[in-house]
Amino acid sequence: MAGPIPDLEDRATRCAQRLCEADRVLLASHIDADGLTSAAIAAQALERAGIPFETVFEKQLDDAAIAAIADTDYETVLFTDFGSGQLDSIGEHEDAGAFTPVIADHHQPADRETAYHLNPLLFGIDGASELSGAGASYVLARALAAETSTGAAAADGGAATTDAGTGTTARADNRDLAALAVVGAVGDMQASGGELHGANERIVAEGVEAGVLETGTDLALYGKQTRPLPKLLEYATDVHIPGISNDQQGALRFLDGLDLELKRDGEWRRWAGLTNDEKQTVASALVKRAVSSGVPASKIEGLVGTAYVLAGEPVGTELRDASEFSTLLNATARYERADVGLGVCLGDREGALERARKLLRNHRRNLSNGIDLVTSEGVTHEEHLQWFHAGDRIRETIVGIVAGMAMGNEGISRSKPILAFAEKNDEEVKVSARGTHSLVRQGLDLSIVVGKASRAVDGDGGGHDVAAGATVPKGREEEFVARADEIVGEQLS
Repeated sequence: MAGPIPDLEDRATRCAQRLCEADRVLLASHIDADGLTSAAIAAQALERAGIPFETVFEKQLDDAAIAAIADTDYETVLFTDFGSGQLDSIGEHEDAGAFTPVIADHHQPADRETAYHLNPLLFGIDGASELSGAGASYVLARALAAETSTGAAAADGGAATTDAGTGTTARADNRDLAALAVVGAVGDMQASGGELHGANERIVAEGVEAGVLETGTDLALYGKQTRPLPKLLEYATDVHIPGISNDQQGALRFLDGLDLELKRDGEWRRWAGLTNDEKQTVASALVKRAVSSGVPASKIEGLVGTAYVLAGEPVGTELRDASEFSTLLNATARYERADVGLGVCLGDREGALERARKLLRNHRRNLSNGIDLVTSEGVTHEEHLQWFHAGDRIRETIVGIVAGMAMGNEGISRSKPILAFAEKNDEEVKVSARGTHSLVRQGLDLSIVVGKASRAVDGDGGGHDVAAGATVPKGREEEFVARADEIVGEQLS
């Protein structure tokens, strides 16, 4: 049973074999959408393999968190969506005999190796754009299935069974978990240019073959499943269309001008409920409006992308669309409810889903308030970057999302990366950095920027080229900004 990413197969097999040798496993994962889907994939793979495990989540895998893990009596620890960048600290505990680490991650590794380390960056695959943490967990899950499958299930490539842990239809080869891997990749902003690339494409193909994913060309707008049509268009600001984007009355006038039944029983229909012909009518009118309004052709192309649909989820729900699913997950663990997000990923469609939706409503209010705050107060422009300090007015767990969403608003440029500060505790400040894929193509790597700049002020950080984060001592933010501005200037020169 060949794995989805041939270059990673040998390492994934080695990691899977080590997990199979364990009496039990502590599964530790990050809290964002990619981390939650990573944990869910790993949890289901361990459950199906008959390996006892316990799951813990960490907002940040710092020295204290690693020490707490070392103090448990688990001899094997599986880290998902983090661990690579903390290998120096993890390695110290490994050397002391505290535990054996197995890591499925995609972040920049520290300058140290360990035997059971599955990371695309070690094999020439870009972990920022081609394979997410959930993707790495999926590769491991497929290898774990290969190690534990026997008889007919192995021979037929993955017979369908009922999963004991979730009660959902499972496959012996774990290909059904590809849907969660795609949600993680989309949530990790890897769908650049409107679609997933590289190793992610192989996972998408396996999900389609397994019947858990559907793909197709569609409008590249957020909210196609759940937002009423006027709100779908009003809030579609990635491609700004004058008279529609950020214009409630303009969006209504645009829709009223179409010869379509866009309301039923007095309620606006949603994009997911339109027929293909109706979608084509709306899309054509939208493109025509964009052209007549002088929107550049390169921007208009961004109105269309690849849709990733979870085939087994009900039409019109957040879980049907990979982007909306990932946002729902972000609304759980960022408010200290990782257990809720994990429950949704594992198939709880009652209690966990309702709690997640309530958290999502709160999350949207906080994001809206945060974006309004940043837009009204503005940002400080340095030569090569821009920044703002939210203090305690925006939660440190969402300040990076706010920064990314605010880019392009009045006074906030998309041609410079943005740094966002928020209080973490009495002694430390969280800094989140966001860029664009266009800037990355020009040489921007925010992982290097925040890593070097944070260490210059006795902090620490890392992440990806397009999005990264750090923790710095309170009072040294301006030193951090100055150093970061220098590095960005060097990268983009």
